[in-house]
Amino acid sequence: MPKNKPNKGLLKRIRITKSGKIKMGRASGRHRRSHKSGDLLRSYRESNYAHASDLKRIAAMLHARVVSGSSKKASSEG
Repeated sequence: MPKNKPNKGLLKRIRITKSGKIKMGRASGRHRRSHKSGDLLRSYRESNYAHASDLKRIAAMLHARVVSGSSKKASSEG
């Protein structure tokens, strides 16, 4: 039976954090920057995590479990 191989193109563009979140760069920040504001260009440097709506597709491409970066876990134990 063949092994499940992750998508190599996706692996070069993302980083999987220890908690299982998908960390990636923002789009549109590499070229044609002259008409964009400084605030917008600085925001491209911040960490960007994959949205919950993309996780099913990303997990299928990686053959791995991933966690949403936008969800906040509420600790109700106490």
